[in-house]
Amino acid sequence: MKPYFEERISKHEVIRTFSPDVNESELEWHWDEEDRLVTPIEETDWQFQFDNELPFTIKGVINIPAGAIHRVIKGSGELKVKILK
Repeated sequence: MKPYFEERISKHEVIRTFSPDVNESELEWHWDEEDRLVTPIEETDWQFQFDNELPFTIKGVINIPAGAIHRVIKGSGELKVKILK
């Protein structure tokens, strides 16, 4: 089971929602097979982290190259992002 709910908007675009009740242990380091652009839909205090870098608050567009190891770090409330693959 995924730690998020995903709604497909188009062939290359989804809205992904992480519940405030998600267990932090489910937010694992991972990599994706394609480039992605991630944009928060609402202001959040959740964070994003690339491997071997410091975490930062999710704001603006995050460019995630294919194969880049990364994770999200739980904040308060819900996290809702638009992902363009």
